[in-house]
Amino acid sequence: MRADRLLSIMFLLQDRKKMTAQDLAAELEVSERTIYRDIDALCTAGVPVYSESGHGGGYGLIEDYRIHLTGLNKDELRALMTLGSFAPLSDLGMRDELRAALLKISAALPEASRFDDARIQRFFHFDQEWWQQSSAWVPHLQKVQEALWQERKLEIHYRLPQPLEIRQLVSPYGLVVKAGRWYLVCEKNGSVFVYRLSELLDVQLLEERFTHPDDFDLAGFWSQWCRKYVMFLTGFNVTLEVAPSMIPLLPQAFGHQVEDQLLDGDKKDSAGWQRIEVTFESFEAAREKILGFGGGVRVVAPPALRLSVQDYAEQIVKLYRSERDE
Repeated sequence: MRADRLLSIMFLLQDRKKMTAQDLAAELEVSERTIYRDIDALCTAGVPVYSESGHGGGYGLIEDYRIHLTGLNKDELRALMTLGSFAPLSDLGMRDELRAALLKISAALPEASRFDDARIQRFFHFDQEWWQQSSAWVPHLQKVQEALWQERKLEIHYRLPQPLEIRQLVSPYGLVVKAGRWYLVCEKNGSVFVYRLSELLDVQLLEERFTHPDDFDLAGFWSQWCRKYVMFLTGFNVTLEVAPSMIPLLPQAFGHQVEDQLLDGDKKDSAGWQRIEVTFESFEAAREKILGFGGGVRVVAPPALRLSVQDYAEQIVKLYRSERDE
């Protein structure tokens, strides 16, 4: 909107003292002709904009003209400016809007209280992806966000493991980002569910509206849901012995549950094999993960898992051996 752009021009000139029409156009992503019209509009409205021609010239505000913003101290402004580097805001399409808002806030403060956005970016970078974890594509994020703001229902399409594809009508209650992954918290048939956004096959925004319950606490629900999910994951305990060459990979493969164990030198045998206790989601998940380590990991307990891994390994060897003989 033009009013927002005029205000942005005022704050930019107040913050940077002097800018050319070309610089203003690049900053606001409009044409230079638009900037000339906006400057004329500001002058007509009584804003004391002056211009200087020649090298080093440009537009500026007279020195005594300033819009003051009170109530923010330097620490509070620093906290706000740090948000500008928060990666999920790009996913939501809000980073440019936030940057513009922070610019206005900074420019409205007395010069001694301002905080430089470029300095923040030099000191802080938020990388939410774990090692060897690629960014999840979330093509439906903007549509879900729109449904949240407008309190409109969604039809989501997802696939069950069977495989079986399902379509459900849901009321979106909120979005959560955890370790770089976006999750949709929604209600259907009187219960609240969680879906990973990247796993939805399709999302349709419906005209039908719903009323978001005032007493729904998104942060509280998420905390409780995470505790239940962790309890669900902690269902199958396994004792492993790991070859020395594989030990550096354990924190990446199993996370925090092995960090303290790796510090215990008493659990290493004479050949350097490390004994660890690991919890998996299920028997099948444990077998799949262990087979991926090849000969670098052996199962100590439970015996059923040891026999199953051995059986699968023998089947694989038999398959490739028969192909080689043929």
